[in-house]
Amino acid sequence: MAQKIGILTTGGDSPGINAALRAIGKAALSVEGTRLIGFQDGFAGMLNSMVVEMENPMFSGILTTGGTILGTNRDRPDHILINSKYENRTSDIIAAYRSHGLDGLVCLGGGDAQDSAGLLMREGLNVITVPVTIDNDIPHTDTSVGFNTALEVAAEAIDRLHSTAISHHRIIIVEIMGRESGWLTLGAGIAGGADVILIPEIPYHLEKISAAILARAAIGKRFSLIAVSEGAISVENVEFFENARRTNLRIRGSRDGADISARLDAIEKRAAGDTLHLANRLESFTGLQTRVTILGYLLRGGAPSAVDRVLATQLGTACAKFIQQGQYGVMVAPRGGGVETVPLDQVAGMVKTIPADHAWIHGARLVGTSLGD
Repeated sequence: MAQKIGILTTGGDSPGINAALRAIGKAALSVEGTRLIGFQDGFAGMLNSMVVEMENPMFSGILTTGGTILGTNRDRPDHILINSKYENRTSDIIAAYRSHGLDGLVCLGGGDAQDSAGLLMREGLNVITVPVTIDNDIPHTDTSVGFNTALEVAAEAIDRLHSTAISHHRIIIVEIMGRESGWLTLGAGIAGGADVILIPEIPYHLEKISAAILARAAIGKRFSLIAVSEGAISVENVEFFENARRTNLRIRGSRDGADISARLDAIEKRAAGDTLHLANRLESFTGLQTRVTILGYLLRGGAPSAVDRVLATQLGTACAKFIQQGQYGVMVAPRGGGVETVPLDQVAGMVKTIPADHAWIHGARLVGTSLGD
């Protein structure tokens, strides 16, 4: 069945987006009469009619390239930056969908993509998503496009920092992306042999990290590698904000205190991941020189791994098949070695965090890695 399909990428970039675009495009255009139009720079491009007709020549040579040929940003339909202010432009996005005569819209990205697609689905639009994020934090998926590549980059960084940590007898802290979940940090820390791994799911005790490092020094290992998620938070900070919330509710009541509670949540997120502060305190506690390396956007760049290219192709071609079958309101999810559809209302607004009993956590503990608790 011939259809006119829109496609965009939204949220943070990730290795493998272009591979997924290629797979969707080639598979979709193999059906006679199908048209595919791309919106540049995410929902902002959809709002401003930044449109490109996507034909087969566009997909030549992009399987191995990083980034996204369509461009991306973090605007959402209800949160678009206009003249330095964020506005709800959902109605205009819906109007753009209608004006282009679309039969469906494909959104590629992480949590932002799932949230935006869920919103548009509830407004009656035909939307389908592909999970593309280095954070691996999308519910009901085994993994996401980009995670494997970022994992390899982070693990290699830890490998390379081992030599300078040993040479200078230092504590080296490697900050890795992951504000709400620690999949990337935990996996890279295990693969790189980090001595301490700190993730958002397990609040850490500074004293216990220091004790683990000093115990290593006592047996002649005068260096330590720490892999820390940008969203890792100390137990004392968690307790401080919990007490602040309780005090706020007791004094102001549930209704009046709601706004302040929301502000406390935002402040707590900013308090998490203060890696430089962690480094200074560890140096004071242990007496060992401490240095910080922040990998940041390095993890999103470069060519996707072979694993991510295969996954992107698998999900992209499956997405095209589901479009032809008229399956919308779903995310295309890698599960159990295959591909399934998951209703967007089971994904939007949710985060896949690491369960306390996960095998990776169990394995890290068994090889003597400190998780700060």
